[in-house]
Amino acid sequence: MAGSNKKIKDIKSEILILKKSLMNLKFQKSSGQLEKTSEIKNVRVKIARLKTEISKIHGENNA
Repeated sequence: MAGSNKKIKDIKSEILILKKSLMNLKFQKSSGQLEKTSEIKNVRVKIARLKTEISKIHGENNA
């Protein structure tokens, strides 16, 4: 169980980094500097996958 808590912390810190990256991408898009607008979607999908991973870990712990 202690290992899963560490894993959750790692995932949450990665989500935080991705959210900051997403914010930067949105600023670039609004200022017209972003050429690959698909990057925004890619980052959002990565965040969703990590959140799903956290849900799976919580589910295993509660089972």
